[in-house]
Amino acid sequence: MRDLGIPFSVVHSDAQEASGGRAKALAEANALAKVEAARIPAEAQPGAFVLGTDTVVSLGRHIMGKPESAAEAARMLTALAGRTHRVVSGVALARLGAGCTVLGEALVSSACTRVSFARLDETQIDGYVRSGEWKGKAGGYAVQGIAALFVVGLRGEYSNVVGLPLQLLYRLFRESGFDLLRREWTAEARGT
Repeated sequence: MRDLGIPFSVVHSDAQEASGGRAKALAEANALAKVEAARIPAEAQPGAFVLGTDTVVSLGRHIMGKPESAAEAARMLTALAGRTHRVVSGVALARLGAGCTVLGEALVSSACTRVSFARLDETQIDGYVRSGEWKGKAGGYAVQGIAALFVVGLRGEYSNVVGLPLQLLYRLFRESGFDLLRREWTAEARGT
C-alpha cells in the first residue's frame, strides 16, 4: 500500500490459518479470520480500515500452502514445473468503530490468476530452493523475485500472484465508500 501513497500500519493477528477445502473458500475464510483476530492498538482511529489477506496456490484440487522445509518447497516446484496452476488470494476489509471494534460485516472476496511455469530441471529447482526465497510463500515461490524466471504465462492480475490483488482491493474500498485513487470518501459515503 505504500506504493499507493496510503498510510498503513501492520498489526499482528492471532488467527490460525485453516487448510484444506476449496482454494477460494479457504483463502477467503483465512483472510476474514485474520481481520477478526487482528490485534488493533488502542490508539487506532474509528473509521480506520482493517485488511486481511491470504494467498494459496492450487494445482488441480491440490492446495499448496507455505512449505515448511526446503524438501517440501522442492516437491511443490517439481509439481508446478511445466504446468499451469491457480493463485487465489482472499481479501477481507472491515472498518473500525469506537473502541476498536469492527463496524458491521467485513467485505470479503477473492481474485484468481492462472500462472504457467516453464519445464524445470532438478538443477534449476535446487538453485531456487537454495536461494531461500521460497520461505513463507504459498506454492514455494515468489513471482516478484527470481522465480519470475520460471513464469512463461500469466492470465489475470499480477499483483494477485504477489499476494495483494490491487484491482480487487480497489473495488472493495470503493464498495466501503472510500476511493483509493482519489484518497477520499465517495459522495455516497459522505451522504450527499
